[in-house]
Amino acid sequence: MVTRVALTGLTSAASVVSLTLTGPGGGPPTPLEWGTAPLTVAALPRVTYVAHRGGAREVPENSMAGLMAAYRRGTAHVLDFDTRLLRDGTPVVFHDPTLDRTTYRDGEVGALDAAEWQGVRLRPRASLPGAWRPERPPTVAEVLDRLGGRIVLMLEAKDPRGLDRLAALIRDRGLTRSVFVNSNDPEVARRAHRLGLLAQLWRSARQMRTDRPERWRSYIDLLDVDIKARDADLVRAVRSGVPRVWAHTVLTPRQRDRALALGCDGVITDVPGRLARHPVRALRVSGGPGR
Repeated sequence: MVTRVALTGLTSAASVVSLTLTGPGGGPPTPLEWGTAPLTVAALPRVTYVAHRGGAREVPENSMAGLMAAYRRGTAHVLDFDTRLLRDGTPVVFHDPTLDRTTYRDGEVGALDAAEWQGVRLRPRASLPGAWRPERPPTVAEVLDRLGGRIVLMLEAKDPRGLDRLAALIRDRGLTRSVFVNSNDPEVARRAHRLGLLAQLWRSARQMRTDRPERWRSYIDLLDVDIKARDADLVRAVRSGVPRVWAHTVLTPRQRDRALALGCDGVITDVPGRLARHPVRALRVSGGPGR
């Protein structure tokens, strides 16, 4: 099965890419798959859509059901998830340091071991569309085994102590060109690069005011910038020489259109389905052309 991705309207930095995802005969989208070999970042389109935590306003965040739903819907080219370490060193898919917000339990994630993790159940938010059952948060190995090589993945190493373990999981599956490893710390990103991984660095709007992103271009594959940043700061990131610059966390078509008009070549969004339904509109922005 192949998703048809029609990219139109790329004529200038202010007239950017429109994403249309349809299945055969114009029907519902089919999963993004490219042949039998592992899909790598080389297959990504000029403008990339990322489902943040699987699309956290459309599916239960960081859940296997949510990630699989986002994959099957075909409204994103990349699936993002967060990782933390259990007490025994097992990397699991989870955002917060505690269980309180998204599960039926409380306490520290790092206080549990793999056996105890089997009893954790996610608590789907009532505001999510559709019906979702409680389920155990997956391990990183389970997500890599289910989706690795079928779609590009992006994982954030919330606990840098686990970077070597994450690298081993990715290398053992032949996915070093298929998985971005994300951090807010340039030194962690540098370590990821030295481990042979695709290094991603995210920055807040406040950090971007004083950042000099050109310093990172020798070891950063993807710069992940805050959509709330000033136009000038976004343009400086785009012109840094880092190969890819994607904006987070995009929630509205207008935010997406601004990011693309300023030269970003991807958006990280909680609502990939919503953005796919709204064509890109050209915006005039103060930053001028992109790269």
